[in-house]
Amino acid sequence: MSHKFFEGTIYHKRYSPKTHNFKYKFFMIDIDISKLDKLDNKYFSQNSFNLFSFNTKDHFGKSTDFKENIKTLLEKYDLKPTQKMRFVTLPRIIGYVFNPISILILFENDKPTNMIAEVHNYNGGRVIYPVKLETKDNKHYKGEILKDMYVSPFFKRDGEYKFNLTYSNKDFSIGINLFEDDKKVLTSTFTGQSLVFNEVNIVSLFLRHTLLTFWVVTRTIWQSLKLKIKGLKWNRPQAIDQIRRA
Repeated sequence: MSHKFFEGTIYHKRYSPKTHNFKYKFFMIDIDISKLDKLDNKYFSQNSFNLFSFNTKDHFGKSTDFKENIKTLLEKYDLKPTQKMRFVTLPRIIGYVFNPISILILFENDKPTNMIAEVHNYNGGRVIYPVKLETKDNKHYKGEILKDMYVSPFFKRDGEYKFNLTYSNKDFSIGINLFEDDKKVLTSTFTGQSLVFNEVNIVSLFLRHTLLTFWVVTRTIWQSLKLKIKGLKWNRPQAIDQIRRA
């Protein structure tokens, strides 16, 4: 199977200092890196305007060649390209996007072995997290890494992320648990079912999610205001949290 979409639901729950949760509909595109040249069609374009588009400049690296950026990135973290690599992200929708997280997954023998998570915040910051994946049942994969960027004004800048990943041709799930001082303070998950990458599904997804980028931003602001009303302390980013780190 080549490129596909995953459509499903984002769930977000804060445990501390106040309990707060919400969920909403969401979708992502799952790009087969080996067939990046097959991504363009009538309604989906690379590096140009369309209903949906994938722009190299939105992600890691400086080259306009996304494969070259991946090669450079893997070399930085002493990883080798694998025959199967997938990039899961939110595409631009009529030219606009905000990607809280995008994920490059490396496979060996059709099993995820490493994940590179690209995280953006609302302050212009971007950080890359290389995550080694482990599994006990060849279905559920786990990895962890120290947090190194301000994301939410209601959490500390530092902490530890613990990732949970499931991936198949039919479904996809990424879960992120944030720990501060060994205490779980946040769970955020996206769970979706696959859709074939074709023009019919692109138009259908566009009609269902036309304002998704707008809602990602406005929902975040709305939820932040609700937390502020609950009396949570507001933290501010450092200078390093307002730049795009490679």
